[in-house]
Amino acid sequence: MTHDQPATGPEIILVASGDSRLAANQACWPAQQALEEIVTRTFAEQGRRIARGHPVDPALGHGFIDGQARGIEIFRAIDPEAPLIVAESCWQYTSNVLAGLTRHRGSILTLANWSGQWPGLVGLLNLNGSLTKAGIKYSSIWSVDFTDAFARDAIAEWLSSGSIQHDRSHARPLTDDLIEAGLAPDRDRGAELGMALVKDQAILGVFDEGCMGMYNAIVPDHLLHKTGLFKERLSQSALFAAMQAVTAARGQAHYAWLRAHGMRFELGTNEATELTARQVLEGLRMYDAAVRLAHQFGCAAIGIQYQQGLKDTCVASDLAEGLLNNPDRPPVNGDDGTTLFAGLAVPHFNEVDECAGVDAVITDRVWRDLGLDPSNTLHDIRWGAHVDEGGVNEFVWVFEISGAAPASHFIGGYAGAVGERQPPMYFPKGGATLKGVSRPGEIIWSRIYVEADALHMDIGRGGVVRLSAEETTRRWEATTRQWPIMHAILYGVSRDQLMAKHQANHIQVVYAPDATTARRALVRKACMARAMGISVNLCGDIEDSLDRHQAPEHRT
Repeated sequence: MTHDQPATGPEIILVASGDSRLAANQACWPAQQALEEIVTRTFAEQGRRIARGHPVDPALGHGFIDGQARGIEIFRAIDPEAPLIVAESCWQYTSNVLAGLTRHRGSILTLANWSGQWPGLVGLLNLNGSLTKAGIKYSSIWSVDFTDAFARDAIAEWLSSGSIQHDRSHARPLTDDLIEAGLAPDRDRGAELGMALVKDQAILGVFDEGCMGMYNAIVPDHLLHKTGLFKERLSQSALFAAMQAVTAARGQAHYAWLRAHGMRFELGTNEATELTARQVLEGLRMYDAAVRLAHQFGCAAIGIQYQQGLKDTCVASDLAEGLLNNPDRPPVNGDDGTTLFAGLAVPHFNEVDECAGVDAVITDRVWRDLGLDPSNTLHDIRWGAHVDEGGVNEFVWVFEISGAAPASHFIGGYAGAVGERQPPMYFPKGGATLKGVSRPGEIIWSRIYVEADALHMDIGRGGVVRLSAEETTRRWEATTRQWPIMHAILYGVSRDQLMAKHQANHIQVVYAPDATTARRALVRKACMARAMGISVNLCGDIEDSLDRHQAPEHRT
């Protein structure tokens, strides 16, 4: 069937939600054009015609919806009964289309290319999590080029029924019968920790919320309060002001500490395109100020928005964020000379993802209770591909975040870390990343999300494998080479099961020293969350171990 053959059903409207940053939309537009051509051809082959719901703007050089007001205007002209596709090849602000989608009555399909380049997968997962939170019905599909049977069959299902039923059998509600008898003490201890937090209460420091249109990352106060957590609403302008009070000597001291611990920085002199010493020191002053403000307001964790506001004011927050997430970090002293949060992390939820903030507090308390390193972070679920090397022959995810991962997660720790300049397209003021390759080991992954006006947690186990330098470089070049990377396998959860069930662009990860401890820690964490009123799903195979996926001799 060609594009010119008659359609066998109503015209399908296609919209494309984009970034709010012009440079990003312009850079990503060729990939979006390629995706839309594939989608138009794929649906034509099934007898359906695609019509774009909004024009390309030649003056701007792209055809994305680039703001909430523009999205509302566009959806006013779209038939609310029409079948609708939201096609994504890049990061997108869900707020650009959310208002229109809340009133759309026709079937909705969210769709992305299977590529790590910009990336559409991250945008898709954020959109899906936001629609779930908003109670908007949708179906979703993903593919490299939509020639595979999985994608074709799903599209045919959507065209015939208005929905797609994916396999989500990997997730089952946490019940006591799923916890083996030997882990009963961890079940009970987790419940004790959860009830203690509900009783004693704690604070999340929120430096402006709603980052990058991530509606799914905002936890309504009435849900948060039930868990014992409360928001201290802080301003990024207060953080910037506090940075100005940090002396140059303190910034230099933090830099000297990092250098003494082996961290490298790729420095240049061109502020527009290279990482400069001035940028690094400004980022370390942000780190110092963030610790002080967390102490001042009694925060159990903090989140800095950065991408809106600070991106036009100062360097990136990621170096500061990675340091905050690690108990082993440059010491910050209070006015009386005592070290603030001595021996502790100051858990940071990147991009003010409050769901990740709740998770970080739970993780920090459980891991410290077990006497383990509590360093944890979120990553973007960036992309993934099958690997056949180094004893690994299966699908391996690329988890990658903009630099906020702690050095304790890296091969070599700080000595394996390097600071590179953030990409100018997203970070006009520059600033250092905290880049490294995550070390092989057992991990627990999780995600807290909002659905049906309640908090939920999906949690499972996985392992980080070591890949060759060549494969790691290939993956960096296919995504963002300046950012820290994790080569992750999720036990008992396939690529498509995770994509179908996961309700966020972010995934929380933390290490455990071995498989036995990982099982204990997972049970404690899941039961702590349950005691806080969060509905918990166990995902995949929690009995698996990394040794079944990569032998120890390949991990050294």
